[in-house]
This record gives sequence, structure tokens and C-alpha cells, in this order.
Amino acid sequence: MSRPRILIVGAGFAGYRTARTLSRLTRHEADITLLNPTDYFLYLPLLPQVAVGVLEPRRVTVSLSGTLPHVRLVLGEADGIDLDGRTVHYTDPEGDGGTLTYDRLVLAVGSVNKLLPVPGVAEYAHGFRGLPEALYLRDHVTRQVELAAASDDPKSCAARCTFVVVGAGYTGTEVAAQGQLFTDALVRKQPLREGMRPRWLLLDIAPRVLPELDERLSRTADRVLRQRGVDVRTGTSVEEATPTGVRLSDGEFVDTRTLVWCVGVRPDPLVEGLGQPLERGRLLVDPYLQVPGRPEVFACGDAAAVPDLEKPGEYTPMTAQHAWRHGKVAGRNVAASLGIGSRRAYRHRDLGFTVDLGGAKAAANPLGVPLSGPLAGAVTRGYHLAAMPGNRIRVAADWLLDAVLPRQAVQLGLVRSWSVPLDSASPELAKAPGKPESRPEGESS
Repeated sequence: MSRPRILIVGAGFAGYRTARTLSRLTRHEADITLLNPTDYFLYLPLLPQVAVGVLEPRRVTVSLSGTLPHVRLVLGEADGIDLDGRTVHYTDPEGDGGTLTYDRLVLAVGSVNKLLPVPGVAEYAHGFRGLPEALYLRDHVTRQVELAAASDDPKSCAARCTFVVVGAGYTGTEVAAQGQLFTDALVRKQPLREGMRPRWLLLDIAPRVLPELDERLSRTADRVLRQRGVDVRTGTSVEEATPTGVRLSDGEFVDTRTLVWCVGVRPDPLVEGLGQPLERGRLLVDPYLQVPGRPEVFACGDAAAVPDLEKPGEYTPMTAQHAWRHGKVAGRNVAASLGIGSRRAYRHRDLGFTVDLGGAKAAANPLGVPLSGPLAGAVTRGYHLAAMPGNRIRVAADWLLDAVLPRQAVQLGLVRSWSVPLDSASPELAKAPGKPESRPEGESS
């Protein structure tokens, strides 16, 4: 008798944890295949540190084949799913197509940059969802400071050293906080015109930074940002983006060459083509993470609308914490569907949040206890080391080196602006020249 075939699509927080859980539980009793565009799991919370040179890129990437025993890795992007035929079609990195069959399917395709109908944003802004975008931002910011330092034009110098971040959630807040420290360090080596310093603006239409978190964490982050010199503007957003700047919702035009789009995420558009019920673009599942009417199909992470049993009538938010926990439950329930163990509904307990603000500063509330300053910084870094499924020693070593040595501020030139478009359906991959991006059938750009 052949072994059951389990196919997991996506190796983000949810997909990686599902694969790791199934690898442990099935013990050679099933064939597990993981379909993913890259051969690594990306630890997204530390991506801002890559963008400012604290961590080297490979530190936040964990090898799939090296950490998932008994799991077959197939490199490719899913571009079509036939639920009735139980097949998934994909395109590999070299453009060739293939088809995978399954007895159990786990959809953990994650999310992509959230777009808003703001003129010019798709053309001139860049997101922050993948490693290519972080590497691009690192080069771009370094280049702008270098060009500003060499410029004789005060207006050009000021524009190049003005950086606008839209979205004051986790990602935007950390990018602005880390970015201000990074550019201040750059100009100590390459001074600007007298009286000038880098200027970071953090915008959000919400009334406070980190609007999804406890107000005490929000106040701590706001205070640190303002003390550092970040221009925090709440109740404000972008009405138009141009090659030379952005027009704000209050009418002000800000001269800048840098617009970082961190307004949030939307579910991967792949799930829209399944013909199954959706909740704001997310695939509806039951508390056991199964798709109703399709007992062989499970979904978890940002692409799944998972009922929040702690808040009846609501769904769990699209966060890495929930995706990681979804993955564990999905793995258990897939194994249970094969007669291994028993299934369980997804429930969660809020253990607190951490926000890294760069240097020794952070905001955290582990187990509901509000912390700030160096203690919060230590807790935040300790949390990340504990949560990472690999590379812990390398990450800790980079942190130590950053504390005692100056950062290497050079451009690598590996990622160009056109290769990381904001509207990418695959932010984990840099777009190849002359090669149109593949999209699910029927999706418009």
C-alpha cells in the first residue's frame, strides 16, 4: 500500500511549522512535499536589521532541506490548483512547469504587499516583504546619503536625505527606528552640508503608532522615535507619489527620493481562484483549519481566515505569531486525518509583543508586563533567538560585532529598483529582466 502524499504550499511561518510538525509526527508513514519559491524559511521580524546592516542576509534565512528531515523540497511557485483533481501546478525558477499530486493539501501561501489606489505609489514606492526588498533598501539608502554628501545643491541634498515610511505598524515603525540610526551613522563618516542631517518621516492614518498594540507600547515607541529625530505624523498619509517626492494628505509636498510602503499586507491572490468562500481575501476554514466541504484541504497563516475562539465572530489577525501557531495545529490535524494522533481546534493565548527600535531600545510586554529601554531590548532579542528555528549563534555573533565595530556601509548592487516592484505577487523573489511575472489565471495587475 502506497504512503499518503502530503503537499504543503508555502514555507513561511505557517508552512514551515506545518512541515516540521509533520516530519516529526508521521515518521516515514507519509510522503511530505514542500513547494516554495526559495530554499529557505525567512525570519521576517529581523528583516529591518538586514536593511540597515546589523545582520547579514543569510542570518535571517533558515535552510529548508537542512532543518526539515524527511521532507522533499520542490522549488517553484504554485500558479494553479485543481481541488477536484487533487493537483497543484507550479512554475520552477527557470520557467518550466510541473504538477504535484496530493492526498492532503496544506495551503500556507502567506501574503503580499497591500496596495491602495494612490497615484504614483505602485511606480515609485517599494515594499518590505522579502529579502530582495531589504537588500534594495539597504543599497538605496546608502546611495542616497553618498550622493547627498557629494552634492553642491542644498535642495538635492535635503531631498536625498529625506526618507518617507508609510505605515506605523510593526514593520514601518521598526524600519523608521532602525533607519534613523543607520543614516546618522553614515553621515558621521560622510558629513552632509553644514546644518543638515538625515530626516525620516513615519506616516499613518491611524491616531497613534502601533495602533494594533497596547497603548503603553505605542507611547514607548512614539517617545523613542521622536527623541531619535524621526518625524512621526499620525492622521496623515500619502495622496500622490512622484519621482521627486510625495504629496501628503494635509497638502504638504515633501521632496524625497525614498518611499517605503509598509501599510500592511493582503492574502496571496492564489486563494482567490479556488472558488471557495473567502473572508476579505482569506480562505475560510473551520477551527480545525480545514476548508469546509474539502476535508483533505487545510489552510493556515495569512491566507486563511481562522475563527478566533477567544473572540467569537472574529478571525485571528495576520501576524507571524498566529501563523507559527497555526502551523503546529495544522500539522497535528493533518496527521490526525491520517490516523496519527487526535485533532484539535486552534486556540491561542496572548503571550505579549515585542518591537525592536534599534540600538538598545525596544518596547515589549511579555506576559502583559510593559517594558522599555535596555531591558525591553534584551527581552526582544532573547525572544527572537528563542523563536528562530536556526542560525541563533550566527545572529548573536552579528549583534555582538555590531555593538563593538562600525557597520560596513557599502552598496552591493545586487538588487535593482525595477526588480522589486511594489505590486509583486512574489516579494520573496527579485524579478528577472524581460520576464513577466506569473500570476494566477484571471488576476489582473
